[in-house]
Amino acid sequence: QVQLVESGGGLVQAGDSLRLSCAASGGTFSTWTMGWFRQAPGKEREFVAVIKLSYGSTTYADPVKGRFTISRDLAKNMVYLQMNILKPEDTAVYYCAASPFYGVRPTLMHYWGKGTLVTVSS
Repeated sequence: QVQLVESGGGLVQAGDSLRLSCAASGGTFSTWTMGWFRQAPGKEREFVAVIKLSYGSTTYADPVKGRFTISRDLAKNMVYLQMNILKPEDTAVYYCAASPFYGVRPTLMHYWGKGTLVTVSS
């Protein structure tokens, strides 16, 4: 059974940094796409970043481009999201997701973690 578990969320001030981690288990992910999505209160879940695990190629949503970095460690079955220069509008529950196919829409993801809360105060 595929399982994704996020960690690293917390309460920070604007301008601070956080690193989120996603531990994947129960499957062979080396050829998959994995990514991060977020959902703020009262809003729909939105794409943040994805990475193709085999090659490390990345795609970012415009609001986080230049501030966030997604990476992976295949030996550890881990995916990370380094978040720098955090803004209050980054406040959301951040979810790790995985799919055998490339995509940036939440509906294209096959598996999801439970989420980790990131709160950025002004």
